[in-house]
Amino acid sequence: MIIGLCVAFFIILIDQLVKFWTINHIGLHQSLPGIPKVFDFFYIQNTGASWGIFSGQFQLFYIVTILIVGYLLYLLYKTAPNQRMSRIAYGLLIGGAIGNFIDRLLNGYVIDMFRLLFINFPIFNVADIALTIGVLMLILMLILDKEQVNGRI
Repeated sequence: MIIGLCVAFFIILIDQLVKFWTINHIGLHQSLPGIPKVFDFFYIQNTGASWGIFSGQFQLFYIVTILIVGYLLYLLYKTAPNQRMSRIAYGLLIGGAIGNFIDRLLNGYVIDMFRLLFINFPIFNVADIALTIGVLMLILMLILDKEQVNGRI
């Protein structure tokens, strides 16, 4: 369980530090260069989810986040100690969910800053990256090894 909680804490810390840097170094709806033709930093305040869906639905986000984080903590607790990849995936999901929850709770919006330049894709943040990687890890483990996800051997 410790590795999952450490991953979650690390994601929350990095996410909040990058968001703090963003609001102090990039003006709202302004950009800073990143890697040419790959990504730049573009500061937005997202009141919804990806592509702005569910904009302004704060109570929905609060309730869903609390329920999901609670369930993920339960899964983390119940996962066998030797199921390290599952624990890391749960930690990524918990950290990502809490990182964006902190923004919604304190600001009423999520701070996003990474903009891909080669595809039309929502602007995102570190928490979103952690959530995506965590989900992809669980899907991959489900495909390759169902016992890894379920914590059984």
